[in-house]
Amino acid sequence: MSSPDTRDFPSAPLAHRTTWFFPALWVLIVIVAYMTPSARPATTEPVPPWLITPFACALVVIGPFILLQYRRIRVEGGALRVMAASVFTHTIAIADLDLERARIVNLDEHPEYRPWLRLFGMSLPGFTAGHCLLRNRTRAFCLLTDRERVLVLPQRNGRYLLLSPERPQAMLSQLRELAGNAPRN
Repeated sequence: MSSPDTRDFPSAPLAHRTTWFFPALWVLIVIVAYMTPSARPATTEPVPPWLITPFACALVVIGPFILLQYRRIRVEGGALRVMAASVFTHTIAIADLDLERARIVNLDEHPEYRPWLRLFGMSLPGFTAGHCLLRNRTRAFCLLTDRERVLVLPQRNGRYLLLSPERPQAMLSQLRELAGNAPRN
C-alpha cells in the first residue's frame, strides 16, 4: 500500500521485438543443443537427454525474461526512485533534477542522448537499463522501453536520467509540481 506522498508512473510497455527476443533465443539454443553431437554413450537414465535439453535451455532464458517485467518509476518522499530489471536501481532527490531543462525527445531525432556504452546495465533490442555513457559523452541512468518518447531529466551534477514512462508529459508536469517549478502561463 502506498502513502499519499508516493506516486507511481508506469513505464511504457516493452516492444514486441523485446518480448519475442527470449523465446527466439530459446529456440536457437535448443536447435544448437540438438545439432551438437553427443559424446555420451547410451545410458539407461530414467529421463532421456533429448527431453531434458529443452527444459535446461529454458532455465537459461526464463530468468532474464522475468527480470524484464520488474520496472518501476516512483516518487517517494521527495525522491525519484527508478528500478529497472529488478537489478539496476537509481534514487535521486527531486531537488537535484534540473527540471527547467527537462524535455521529451525522440532518440532518432536527438542522437546525442542515445546510450552509446553500457557501464553497468543490460541492453536488448528495444530495451536499455542501467548506467550508460551517452553519445554526448555524459553519464546517464536509463530505463528505456520506448525510444520515441523519452523523458530526459538533467541532473544538477551534469548527468542525466533517461526514462520511458507511459505518459512522459504527465510525469514531467507532476515532477515540476512537486519541485515547485511548475511553469507559469
